[in-house]
Formats: sequence, structure tokens, C-alpha cells
Amino acid sequence: MGLVRPAKKIVESLSARGIVILSAEAPVVLCVVDWVEIANGAHDLWRKLLAEAAGTTVDRVALHTHHPHDTPGHFFSRDEMEDFKNLDGIVQDTAFAEKTASRTAAALRASLPKAKPVTHYGYGCAEVAEVASNRRIIGEDGRVAHWRGSACNDKAIRDLPEGVIDPWLRNISFWNGEQPLVSITYYATHPQSFYGEGAVSPDFTGLARSIREATLPDVAHIHFDGAGGNVAAGKYNDRSPQNRLILAQRLVNAMETAWAGTKKAALNDSEFSWRVKPLALPVRETLAGESEKHLLSILHDKNRPDVRILFHAAGDLVWKRRRQAGRTLDVGCLKIGETSILHMPGELFVEYQLAAQKMAGERPVMVAAYGDCGTGYIGTGVAYRQGGYETGDASRVSQDSERIILETMRCFFGTSG
Repeated sequence: MGLVRPAKKIVESLSARGIVILSAEAPVVLCVVDWVEIANGAHDLWRKLLAEAAGTTVDRVALHTHHPHDTPGHFFSRDEMEDFKNLDGIVQDTAFAEKTASRTAAALRASLPKAKPVTHYGYGCAEVAEVASNRRIIGEDGRVAHWRGSACNDKAIRDLPEGVIDPWLRNISFWNGEQPLVSITYYATHPQSFYGEGAVSPDFTGLARSIREATLPDVAHIHFDGAGGNVAAGKYNDRSPQNRLILAQRLVNAMETAWAGTKKAALNDSEFSWRVKPLALPVRETLAGESEKHLLSILHDKNRPDVRILFHAAGDLVWKRRRQAGRTLDVGCLKIGETSILHMPGELFVEYQLAAQKMAGERPVMVAAYGDCGTGYIGTGVAYRQGGYETGDASRVSQDSERIILETMRCFFGTSG
């Protein structure tokens, strides 16, 4: 079940992929799951299980989702569902999700004796042609005039400019001498081509990853979705099924170019560091003013509203309670030689990725978003004033989030820019 849609068939298998970095410090775990979202207490559970398996602390586990829409999600812990446990199997399959988390942790634990030495890291990048476009098209009045999602049937809207995106795919790799061990790619876009029909698949970004895996079978291939909350393939995709392979091949072209242009450098413990900062994002104003009684009345409505309404009410209730309890999110920054990887929560707007790169100056920065997705979309301050889907009820945070996020990112890059 992806975004509360029932699964009907398996088109391509899903996976959880990651690495454990063993150094003089405690282990660091980087993991991405081919699910639509993992959020709230469920995100806490996955990190706890992975940390225990790796022999490290929870703050040294970065857990993300790939975000294809026709995939499962794990949105709430059992405790968080106590007030609406009647919806288990409707808003999520809790038993299946918990079992998958345990299996992932077991696989991590089993991998540790097989750890391989790393002598070098590599970095390469390439521009991706005709894949990403901004979903939000701003009119002359300064507000969202058109919306162009993952697919767009209106040619006039498809023909409008790409808008603000980050066109670059970035690739970091780990090597043992001349032998490549791991290739990790980062690119900011929603990964959907066609979806909503219950056909489970990691979609075109997952297909691109599979093609690369077939090309370099002895290398572990991992792909993280960047800050693509307001970015999708809509300009180049009219929802035709054949576009999945076309979009995947365009991404493969960039992956191949980035790999071919990789520059290697020796790596030792002194060139590796992991830092974490807490992030306390304010609750959306309209949600802050909404009573728990109202949200619970939706969840307990005997006439049972549309399942999407139930899902959003549950997410609002849990996020509001977590913030009232003082729960924060973790932002992690992994520095490897001259490169940095920023691990962020939520459906983050691409402007944050561009801001991080500007702060870092000449140092390459990769961004992995879709960490704890309890936030929903995280827009920029101006985006909340522009209107549109992402900054309405689909976002559980307020426009003040931009200031807080930028301040947090500056802590990693030592700049006031």
C-alpha cells in the first residue's frame, strides 16, 4: 500500500540499500528504502533497530526513503496508533512494516563480518538532461498559477520553462585500491513516471539504478532522492508508460558520465567526520489551532471518510503531538575528504539543496532528503505566501521553518551566506 493505495501487482522488487562506515569513530549507517515514506515513531523504530545491529547510536543512523508512490509506507509506531488502531491495515500495514524493519536490521548485522577496507573515495557529477522540472509555476501575481506534477497531460503547461531545479547528479564512490566497492548517487526529483494503479515499483530512478547495477555487477549501487519536494518530471512526462524507460535512460546517461569523470583521493580516518544537529520545526499555523478532538472525530467517524482524509488526519495528529512533546528531527552531515553529504528530513524544497551548496563554496555537497517524513512538505518562506498544494495542508510545518533550517545548515558549513 503506497500513500494508502492498495497494491495489485509487483512490477519490480523493492529493496533497502545502504552502507555501514567503520572507522575510529562509532559506526555510521546510511540507508535508503524503496518505500514512499517512513515517518514519526516508525522512523525512530527503524533507526533504533539499525543502530543496534551496527553497534552504534541512533544519532549515527541516517534513514531515508526513495519515495516512489506505488510502494508501502511506515508512517506511525504502534504507540502512536493507539488512538486510531482501528485503522491498522488501512493507513498502513504495521505488522508487515515492522517485520521489514527487523529483516533490514538482520541483513545489516549479517553484513558486518564481510566489511571491506576502503583506501580511496571518488567524486563525479554530471548534468541530467530533460528529466526534472519545478512543479510550481508562478503567475504574474506572485502566486502559483499552474501545477505540473510527476506527469502532465496539458502540453501548454509542459512547454513552460523548467523553473528552479538542481540539474546535477552527484556520485560519491568508495574504493579498495583500484577496485570500486560502492557507488552512491544523488539527484533531486520525485521518482514517478506513471503511478496510482497499484503496480509496485521503484519507478524510473530505481530502474536507472538497476541498469547501472547490471553494467557494474560487482559494485553496490545506492540512490538517494535529493531535495525534490517541489521537483518532478512533469515537463517531460505525459504519463505514457514508455516514458519510464526514457526517463530512466536519461538518468543512466548522467550516472555513466559522472562515474567516468570520477576523481579519486586517498581516504583516512582524519578526513572523515559525522555531525548531527537537532531541528525543531514549528507546526503549521492552521494545524496548531486545530483541536485533537476534531482530528480524532475524523479518525473515528463511523461513516469512514475517504482513506486519504483518514491518512492526513492521522499524520496531523501524530506530528502535532510529537512537537508538543518536544520531539525534534536530526540533520546529519557526513564529511568525506573534500565532499559533504547532508541528510535532511521531509519533502524538502530544492531551494534548500541549492542553499547548502552555496554555503559550502567550492566543496561538493550532496543532499539526501526524505528522512523522517512526518513533516510533510517543507517549503521556503516565500512559497507559503505563493499558495499551492505543497504549502497548504500537505505541509505540517510553518513558513518560519526556512530560517531555522538555514541556521542549522550554516552550523555545518561555517558560513553566514
